Amino acid sequence: MTIHIEDLKFQCIIGILDFERVSPQDVIVNILIEYNHENGFINYAEIVDTVKIIMIKSEFLLIEDALEAINLNLTKEFLAINSIYLKITKPSILRDAKVSVSKHFTPIS
Repeated sequence: MTIHIEDLKFQCIIGILDFERVSPQDVIVNILIEYNHENGFINYAEIVDTVKIIMIKSEFLLIEDALEAINLNLTKEFLAINSIYLKITKPSILRDAKVSVSKHFTPIS
């Protein structure tokens, strides 16, 4: 099974530039979670809440660090997860482009 969470939009402190450390900015998170539903039910609303809490509380400097932290937390909390694809977009950081970083996480063998 695959859970698709698309265009989750909220505000948080993220970034290394001085002005990014002062005021929250919009972020958009896209998530694909492959899981075995026979190993447990995954509540997508809990996934959304967990992602928002992690990002808002942590005030990451780098998107890359946010991706790693989200993956670590979700795979510990939801044992049925087989793999996760995460993409975090900062839609307003550049005037003429959206900037994103993404990563596909698979279990360590």
